[in-house]
Amino acid sequence: MARDISQAVRELMARFPETEEVESHGSPSFKVRGKTFATYTINHHGDGRVALNLDSPPGAQQLYTEMEPEYYFVPPYTGPRGWLGVELNTGISWPSVTARVREAYEKAAPKSLTGELGDKIDAPAPDRRFRPEEIDPFLGRRGKTVLKALDAICARLPETSQARQFGNPVWKAGKKTFVSTAYYTGRMNLSFWVGPERQLALSDAPRYHIPAYTGHNGWINLDVEEHADWEEIEGLVLESYRHFALKRMLKALGEA
Repeated sequence: MARDISQAVRELMARFPETEEVESHGSPSFKVRGKTFATYTINHHGDGRVALNLDSPPGAQQLYTEMEPEYYFVPPYTGPRGWLGVELNTGISWPSVTARVREAYEKAAPKSLTGELGDKIDAPAPDRRFRPEEIDPFLGRRGKTVLKALDAICARLPETSQARQFGNPVWKAGKKTFVSTAYYTGRMNLSFWVGPERQLALSDAPRYHIPAYTGHNGWINLDVEEHADWEEIEGLVLESYRHFALKRMLKALGEA
């Protein structure tokens, strides 16, 4: 089987002594003796990148981003601390990736471990890049189909617009989000406000679950990975819209 970028990254990290992988904020992070020196992200907050973010030596961020901006970037959050972003799906050579990871590892690891590295780190390169839908599943056939149908429903409601929130498509009534979408554990979900009582009743069905961050505010998630009942979804859209819409919107809808 072809080695994808995720496999190649893990094989590379395994070449560095005492490196351990832990999950942090939904992404793999790599540590040595408790110090994080790399994180691996795919489409982080909808940025469309497959990337390593590395705790690089002083000056490395400016040097590489200016020399080869097609491969290197300043990552969010950690960029102000000098971390370097490395794009892995744009044709960068794997020896270059290996060299950048080594620089980050050597910054974090004690000399007793860096002395074990030797002159060359031999790690196999990936055999293929990711397809667009593997980076952003909303670009796949199922994602496009669901988003198109959902947009058609929301567009019929007064003063609605489509936007992005944390990289995911959402629909707003005025300035307030009333429908959102996301992939959880590889499955497409739609999220609606339904209120605490209805939320509890719906969550008894296996297609529904209470989301971690918005559930306490009365939101519910509906799994539409294999099946979508559009009559049911239209009712949920309207219910959520009514909750957030202003009086003039409801009047335009014919309900005020």
